[in-house]
Amino acid sequence: MTGVSRLIFVLGATCLLALALAVAWGETALTAAQWREAFVDPGSGPADVLWRIRAPRALCALLVGGALGLGGAVMQGLLRNPLAEPGVLGVSAGGGAAAALAIVLGLAAVPGAVELAAVAGAGMIAVALLAFVSRVASPAGLILFGVALSALGGAATSLVFNLAPTPLAAAEVMAWLMGSVENRGWTEVLWIAVPTALAAGLAQACGPGLRALALGEDTARTLGLRLERLRALALLAASLAAGAAVAVAGAIGFVGLVAPHLVRRFVRDDPARLWAPSALAGGLILVLADLAVRVIPTEQELKLGVLTALVGAPLFALIAARAARSWRS
Repeated sequence: MTGVSRLIFVLGATCLLALALAVAWGETALTAAQWREAFVDPGSGPADVLWRIRAPRALCALLVGGALGLGGAVMQGLLRNPLAEPGVLGVSAGGGAAAALAIVLGLAAVPGAVELAAVAGAGMIAVALLAFVSRVASPAGLILFGVALSALGGAATSLVFNLAPTPLAAAEVMAWLMGSVENRGWTEVLWIAVPTALAAGLAQACGPGLRALALGEDTARTLGLRLERLRALALLAASLAAGAAVAVAGAIGFVGLVAPHLVRRFVRDDPARLWAPSALAGGLILVLADLAVRVIPTEQELKLGVLTALVGAPLFALIAARAARSWRS
């Protein structure tokens, strides 16, 4: 078993343990009799708690974190920038703005409407990015264009929030934008699982190209790499993963940035082998973070996006400082 395979095995086993802990542990403790009832009687109250509330919520957290970690790894490999992630390129902001608009328009009552709106918004940003890279090949130019799109998406979300017809609609938008997997069911698991699987397939296809790109664009071209095709596939993978994550859980920051850095040294900075460990690390982070917001004794449950921002922002500053030192050297 290679080092990367061993890493994936360890992370996968840890994710399974975290899932089991998230299902078993909650605000309400179950007795031994209730545990037995949950397995024997699918229609019992304990069964509802375990299999219809905790289990899909934990699995949603795992898949959302996995999608964010995958997207971050692909973006960092494509742009050769340790601070890159789909949120930097505006994909998350586009999905958030579209979802906020759907909520304000009263479409939240329609099953799947908000999720479809978020995916469509993320897709529009992805199309804009693809159109840009077809004309401008510079990674720095792509980052700047993505930052502009992110600012535009944030402004659009603020406008939707400002023009919300009722305080209730504004509160719904605010709650959704803070990010959470609370009250997610098996339908939401399917919503995130299918796009994430497609994104994983695209990330695997991009692997050899990203490895060649790490040697520099000129070297990659001499090796026969079609950079335009690689950029399109990588952007599609990252946008699909980030759009699905935003659609199911709202805005959750820093996971896509931090997860690849936690496993990078174990894959020797190989972008072709980074995405799978990053996805598992992102899933593990979000499962544990969601478990924390569930069990922290507060009158009102903390939002998942708030906790990841509180923890992720200092880590972002540390990563930025290390990157700045490496650039100076």
